[in-house]
Amino acid sequence: MKNISKKVMSALLLISSTVLLIGLDQLTKILAVRNLKGQADFALLPGVLEFSYLENTGAAFSSFLGKQGFLIALTSCVMLFIIWKYFQIPEGKRFHIMRLTFLLIIDGGIGNLIDRVKNGYVVDFIYFVPINFPTFNVADCYVSVGMVLLCIICFFYYKDDELSFLFGKTSNKQ
Repeated sequence: MKNISKKVMSALLLISSTVLLIGLDQLTKILAVRNLKGQADFALLPGVLEFSYLENTGAAFSSFLGKQGFLIALTSCVMLFIIWKYFQIPEGKRFHIMRLTFLLIIDGGIGNLIDRVKNGYVVDFIYFVPINFPTFNVADCYVSVGMVLLCIICFFYYKDDELSFLFGKTSNKQ
C-alpha cells in the first residue's frame, strides 16, 4: 500500500507540475501572438534581451525545418520514454532533484509539442542579443535548464550505481 501511495504522489506531482509549467508556457505564447505578431521587435533590455515573434517550423537551431510530422513523432516518443523513466526514479529525498530535472524536460517537450500539433509550428519570442542566440520560448528554457541540470547531477552528484535505473541495469547493492 505504501508503494502505491508513493507512485500516486509521484504521478500527482507530474500532473500538477505539467499543468502549471505548460500553462505558463502556453500563456506566454498566447501573449506573444497577441502582442508581438506583426509588430516590430520589443527591446526589454536594449542590446541584451528582446521580444521578437517567430513561427519556428524546425527544432533546435532551426534543424529539421518543415518536418512537423517527424518532429511530432520524435518528440512524442522521447516524452513517453522520459515519462517512463520518471516513474523508475528511486524513492527518497536524494532523488528529488532528479524528479525536478525530468519534470522540466517533460514539461518543456510537451509545451512545444502542443504548438506543433495545434499550429504546425512553435511560437518563439525571446531573443538574447549579445550572442545572437536563436529566438526561443519558455518551454525551450525548461528543456535547456533540465538538460544542464541532468548533466551536472549525473556527473557530479550521483554515483554510477545510483543511475543504473536510467540504463535498465539493476544495482549490485542489496
